[in-house]
Amino acid sequence: MQTIEINATERIIASKTGLKGLRKEGMVPCVLYSKDENKPFAAPASELRHLIYTPDFKMAEINLNGTTYKCILKDVQYDPVTDKVTHIDFLKLVKNTPVKVNVPLRTKGQAVGVKSGGKLTQRMRTVLIKTTPESLISEMFVDITNLDLGQTMRVRDIIASPGVEIQVPDSTPVASVEIPRALKTADADAAAASAKAATPAKAATPAKTATPSK
Repeated sequence: MQTIEINATERIIASKTGLKGLRKEGMVPCVLYSKDENKPFAAPASELRHLIYTPDFKMAEINLNGTTYKCILKDVQYDPVTDKVTHIDFLKLVKNTPVKVNVPLRTKGQAVGVKSGGKLTQRMRTVLIKTTPESLISEMFVDITNLDLGQTMRVRDIIASPGVEIQVPDSTPVASVEIPRALKTADADAAAASAKAATPAKAATPAKTATPSK
């Protein structure tokens, strides 16, 4: 798993004016949460961007007052106007203590239905899991190789790694192969033509013979 190193400084400032000043200096106010205590600190925005602006799940190592803390993102707040990061909450990872995180869900293989002309639609791109720091993973995969036209894969089809529990209902759709309209039309036309060819032609009705009048 990729880890981002963050060089933090202890933060005593808590007023709105003080926090605004920190942000002007290119720092982001943060809090490191743990069971024992919460540590307010500030970190350079330049070091945080690779942790925030990415589709990947990454772990952070925060260097604060000579101690390194392994942690994960808990919450990120943005300015509603500029969309800049205004505050970040981190969660300290503790050995053998379960955590819940969202990790990317990626597909593996090429669906047989796509080879037949179907369109793959991935309905779930992240999945919530519960695990310990020792078993923490950066992503999960679902094998779509045998997914055929009109079929759907669900959470129950994901094979979880040892020590990882998926926290999403089993019936939740993950990916499906949709049948394009053109393919549906072609199949319908082919079926109609086949049915027509299989229908025996009606025998010609013999002409009626005129009956002479008496």
